[in-house]
Amino acid sequence: MLPYLGFTISLSRNSGGSKNGIGMAVKNSQTAPIIHFPSASALVAELGGSYAAQLGIHLHALDPVEIYKWFLAALLYGARISETIAGRTWQVFRRHDILTPERVIDAGWERLVALLDEGGYVRYDYKTATKLLAVNQSLLDQYAGNLNDLHATAADACDLEQRVMSLGKGIGCVTTHIFLRELRGRWEKAAPPLAALALNAAQELGFVPEALKNDPQQILIHLQQVWCKNGESMESFADFEAALVRYGLRLRHLEKKIKYANRCLLYTSPSPRDGLLSRMPSSA
Repeated sequence: MLPYLGFTISLSRNSGGSKNGIGMAVKNSQTAPIIHFPSASALVAELGGSYAAQLGIHLHALDPVEIYKWFLAALLYGARISETIAGRTWQVFRRHDILTPERVIDAGWERLVALLDEGGYVRYDYKTATKLLAVNQSLLDQYAGNLNDLHATAADACDLEQRVMSLGKGIGCVTTHIFLRELRGRWEKAAPPLAALALNAAQELGFVPEALKNDPQQILIHLQQVWCKNGESMESFADFEAALVRYGLRLRHLEKKIKYANRCLLYTSPSPRDGLLSRMPSSA
């Protein structure tokens, strides 16, 4: 039995119905299924709000110092690394008070590598240290380190994304969208697409009408309306989107667990040629 996301994956062999004699069911392990949330606010209350807020970053006043802190965090979250490690690494930068472009530059490559390693960011430490130096130097050279100036200079949403990505090699669509999602409703030109994880979660949770399932842009508009119907403002929509992303991540992990469980059963179920012999590899 594998408990996960409020469910239990029950694995067993059965006598029929499955070609390999394998049965699998996903059953709720709690009295109330976690997938039933009465409102968007309830989802946020369960899974937490915006990533910036959870790091103690306050974007509501559009203070350039706070926006930079979130930008630094987005650079860390944008790599193929766990949310936990990225958040922990940002906290290391906070503890060492390296939260401005100037201080990142002054830290130098070797110290940045050490800070990244301290947070557990060891897989991408060298590469990320190099990227941080280049990106922050570009931000200082082009916008005097002020991301509000970058936004003011952008002609529209598309130009804004291009300007963020042009700050340096290694800032792609993923990092840019992570950064801009939390500024949606705050920066006028911040209009990134809905995260794929959030889209999947919204559909699974029943927040999306059947008629909209093939139109991501309309789904985003609908979700914003759902959020505002709860009496919330567009400025706090990032809370809802972040909670959906977290739920989407849990769904992805659940799918991986099910696939892994299936593979395990394939090795331990009886062979079609011999009902007595195991299919376990000979090296086991």
